[in-house]
Amino acid sequence: MDFRGSKRYNNYTTYIKKTFGKRVQKISVNTGFSCPNRDGTKGTGGCTYCNISSFSPSYCRPKKSIIQQLNEGISFFSTKYKAQKYLAYFQAYTNTYAEIQLVKDLYSQAVSHPDVIGLVIGTRPDCISEELLDFLENLAKEYYISLEFGVESTLDKTLKFVNRCHTYQETINAYEMAKGRGINLGAHIILGLPGETRTEILEHATKLSKLPISSLKMHHLQIVRGTKMAKQLNETPEIFQLFTVEEYVDFICEFISLLRPDIVIERFISESPLNMLIAPRWNGLKNFEIVAKIDKKLEEKNLWQGKNFRI
Repeated sequence: MDFRGSKRYNNYTTYIKKTFGKRVQKISVNTGFSCPNRDGTKGTGGCTYCNISSFSPSYCRPKKSIIQQLNEGISFFSTKYKAQKYLAYFQAYTNTYAEIQLVKDLYSQAVSHPDVIGLVIGTRPDCISEELLDFLENLAKEYYISLEFGVESTLDKTLKFVNRCHTYQETINAYEMAKGRGINLGAHIILGLPGETRTEILEHATKLSKLPISSLKMHHLQIVRGTKMAKQLNETPEIFQLFTVEEYVDFICEFISLLRPDIVIERFISESPLNMLIAPRWNGLKNFEIVAKIDKKLEEKNLWQGKNFRI
């Protein structure tokens, strides 16, 4: 289905409106789960770019129950927008990485909230199971269920460098296991990780298009305080080639022209808090300002999503 609206790409806002017929807001909740590359199961330290504080809202704390987090999030957003429904967004860390019954219980609590119409679950491709997918498939008969895997890169050399502790083949396997179950499958990719050439980054678009994904979140590499990557930037800055605003806008237009045309683009950039962001700072430009630049550049270059896509 086409969710372009007035855009040159399938955009998430239009997708939500056509899917639900109303405004729907994500409410972040924190399970307090860890990750296998943090707790020693596969590694320690987590991903070299990750500081969870850079994207967790203040109401989202694991000491609070799921229902309390949802109520506080809804209270916050209800003052900004009129009547709407909500998706419980399991965002921080790896939200399938716990004892299976606990995971099921927390998801069940979330959809029991009268204003919640579905779940968005962020996780790693090596932390999924047939049992959990069967449970989500059953939930998807009554609720909107979106399962997002952190792909981050399609190159094993990069995944190893950033301490992901899984391979790209494991990513492919996870999507194969999850497809055909009535679950919206999403992907997250970071553009500009150290050691990747422009050609290699563009090839991510081709490889992602082969996956059975419905939606995609992209963003440029950001270096935030309290991460191993911040230390690497200080000690070996030559391994980084961070995008300027102009470079990223130009690049992203070429990138999406290579994407499968039906994929819904949920995000082009992310905004880390300025007090945590080291580089690139982009003069504090907001998301909507970057999107406006991308829209204008697509017109100038006469590009659109899928223009250069090849099966």
